[in-house]
Amino acid sequence: MHIARRFSLTNFFIASTALAFQVFVLYPWHQQLDDDFEKLKKHNLQVLEAGEQRLGQIQAAIMALDKQKAAK
Repeated sequence: MHIARRFSLTNFFIASTALAFQVFVLYPWHQQLDDDFEKLKKHNLQVLEAGEQRLGQIQAAIMALDKQKAAK
């Protein structure tokens, strides 16, 4: 009887500790990761848009050179 009670209390202590760890450590860390991931996605979109603009400028310059070459 005493062994079963000690085992039950030990199990309760371990489960409570695991739950506290999840609530107070893992959940805030998960939220921070989500926030950082959203920032990363926004930054990635900004870099992608800047690259698209630069590519458009390069294409326009190539077209202008092609027109000059065709005019000669």
